[in-house]
Amino acid sequence: MSVSTVTKDQFKAFVSALVGSDQKVVGVQAKGDKFAFGELIDADDLRLDYDVTILPPKKYMLPQKETLLQFEVGGAAQTVEKGVRKVLLGVHPYDMVAINQMDELFSQGEYDTHYMNRRKNTTIVACDVVTPSENVFASSMNTATCDKGFDILLTDIGDSYVVDAPTDKGQALVAMMDGAAEATDADLDKRKAVQEKNIADLNKHELECKPSYLPKLLEKAYEHPVWEEKARLCYSCGSCNQVCPTCYCFDVQDEVEWDLKSGCRYRAWDGCLLENFATVAGDHNFRKKRADRFRHRLYRKGKYVPSKIGGQIACVGCGRCVSACTAHIANPVDVYNTILETTELS
Repeated sequence: MSVSTVTKDQFKAFVSALVGSDQKVVGVQAKGDKFAFGELIDADDLRLDYDVTILPPKKYMLPQKETLLQFEVGGAAQTVEKGVRKVLLGVHPYDMVAINQMDELFSQGEYDTHYMNRRKNTTIVACDVVTPSENVFASSMNTATCDKGFDILLTDIGDSYVVDAPTDKGQALVAMMDGAAEATDADLDKRKAVQEKNIADLNKHELECKPSYLPKLLEKAYEHPVWEEKARLCYSCGSCNQVCPTCYCFDVQDEVEWDLKSGCRYRAWDGCLLENFATVAGDHNFRKKRADRFRHRLYRKGKYVPSKIGGQIACVGCGRCVSACTAHIANPVDVYNTILETTELS
């Protein structure tokens, strides 16, 4: 069966068995009054009723810092690739959409074996949102639900979960769920009601146009005063970049050991709001002004990346940037709506 149901007690027993398996298990857990993905040691710690995690789950495919290769100075070099099998529990639909976008981007052109190797070794158990976060706007970005990318999708229908397992990896996990039964029509109706409610309600900041219009809107907005207006309050801290599930920029550095005989090449997350992001050889910085960097972030979301991945907008409405920005200027919806107020739709 591809769609089944399990009681919450049965699912908890499954998670306990999974934690004791030979795969690394990562799940959402409480960190004070916040939530974060982390290695799961006890099934009791898993929280599928969370609102939003501090960082997106992309860090398990694109780590904040990773070694790409090791080398001998003046000699040989060897690629470093880690293929640890893991199960990622509790990915919200908007984060799943972001991972799908990353999959497409990292498989284009120069195929990124480091990212793709981690992705292939990851089994994703997604879950429909139970508790909306204070700044989510996934409804506006058409990401309140998701229909692909996951190996299992869980939907909380009260005392049980509807379990949709469209892939072989997902089916293998379902086979571990003692008591799984075929979903009834009533179960599927409850799932539909949950998803329809999320499509309507996950919208704390409403975009006043369809997301598909954003590339066209931004064609007319390069000199709009909103960039200077918002940038005057920007700290260039890069928090909006670091919490974003669709930001994938990184810096690459070579690091030589103290013996000057060996070293490694690593990459680490970078962000276009940081002052030196666009600095090149000769100490030339072609986006030195904060307004230019602020504008670039929003153009990247609404125009540049969509041109690479078939028009998909590189903002999934998770709302993390809104929460992370202490200057209260990072909300993409606020910026796009401001432009819409002075731009004629066509």
